[in-house]
Amino acid sequence: MTDAPTGSTAPLAGYHVGVTAARKVEEQVALIERRGAAVHWAPALSLDPNQVDDAQLRPATEQVIADPPDMVLVTTGIGMRAWLAAAAEWGLREDLVAAIKPAEILARGPKSVGALRGAGLRELWSPESELFEDVLDHLRGRDLAGLRILVQEHGQSLSMVAHALRRQGAEVTVVTVYRVAGAEDPTPMFQLVDRVADGELDAVTFTSAPAVAALMEAAGSTGRRDELISAFQADVLAVCVGPVTAAAFEMWGVPTVYPERSRLAAMVKLLETELPSRREGLLLDLETGQQLLLHGDAVLLDGAEVKLSPAPAAVLQALVANPGNVVPRRALLAMLPSGTAGSEHAVEMAVARLRATIGTRSVQTVVKRGYRLGVPR
Repeated sequence: MTDAPTGSTAPLAGYHVGVTAARKVEEQVALIERRGAAVHWAPALSLDPNQVDDAQLRPATEQVIADPPDMVLVTTGIGMRAWLAAAAEWGLREDLVAAIKPAEILARGPKSVGALRGAGLRELWSPESELFEDVLDHLRGRDLAGLRILVQEHGQSLSMVAHALRRQGAEVTVVTVYRVAGAEDPTPMFQLVDRVADGELDAVTFTSAPAVAALMEAAGSTGRRDELISAFQADVLAVCVGPVTAAAFEMWGVPTVYPERSRLAAMVKLLETELPSRREGLLLDLETGQQLLLHGDAVLLDGAEVKLSPAPAAVLQALVANPGNVVPRRALLAMLPSGTAGSEHAVEMAVARLRATIGTRSVQTVVKRGYRLGVPR
């Protein structure tokens, strides 16, 4: 895209933003358009995406009531509420709550916690990250032999999670509350893929992991997945509502940004600040007390220009595009210049050279995940 005009009172005037949401789309579009951006809506999922299969869910519910679990893993607030609502229609809500209440309840995040507490249930533990893999990490060192664990499945299959828990000796039951359905008409999604791949958009917003999967599936079916990924790695900003949605991009090596609180308004506010900063030069305060300024190809540390070779410069660009957030090694590897050795060792070497220039504490290692720029949170 061309540079956005300066001097406008609308912070996103002149920018083009893709929106993939199906739920609450009117609110999101209004928030973005109010800031001056042109919105290109392409629903990744059905407008009625969370489809409950009563014929499958009711017998599963009756089985839970007849044989209560020792532990319950709640993955989504909307899924838990949908399950309780369906049980109420069958006259089984009180029995379901009574069967779950004595169990050790683990919730993936605040929305799951809210759904539980609204039903008079109380979680024993919930990760700050909202990542389900952190729930699994919490259980990994425990002896689960003989424990009956109930996993409330979200819109995508958690069969691998069930297998992992069974390897620790647990008896696992997965309850599928709903399945996420794709968009009825895929044409807008195909058009969005073309716009991203052709560099016609400045950013795309995502509010669920299944939306990311749907976009990648559409890009793969049109033969433009590599171009789409390259565009996200270079110029198009992938803006996610939270870490769970962002994690869906990690396997593709796509850098993302997301707000501290997984809320729609916070995501749009982040979009409002991120896009202009990328056009006008980015000034960041580091945890070391130094200031880092990127303006075009120039890099200044406390006002003094520093010289970076192409590989560490590429790593820095990826890190400053996601200040404070973890960028996976795979994403950094994909950003390295052509001709660089294609292994994670090349990433480590580039990071080492970058640290030698801007300071060791400015580029932080997040074990097993990647690297982050050391900025105050």
